Amino acid sequence: MYDKRPKRDWLSAVITAALGAGAVTYFAVSQGQHPLLALGITAFATVAALLVEECLQLLK
Repeated sequence: MYDKRPKRDWLSAVITAALGAGAVTYFAVSQGQHPLLALGITAFATVAALLVEECLQLLK
């Protein structure tokens, strides 16, 4: 009768995932990693986190 799945707020999910990955990226750059490589890793981690979250939502 009611839609049990919550409505997705993609913007807040992207910001949360990017902030989490960005914290690790900041540490990696401070240790000498190239900034563009670190940004690529951040982008990949953000997409991976969103895909995992989406898959977990589908399993419910």
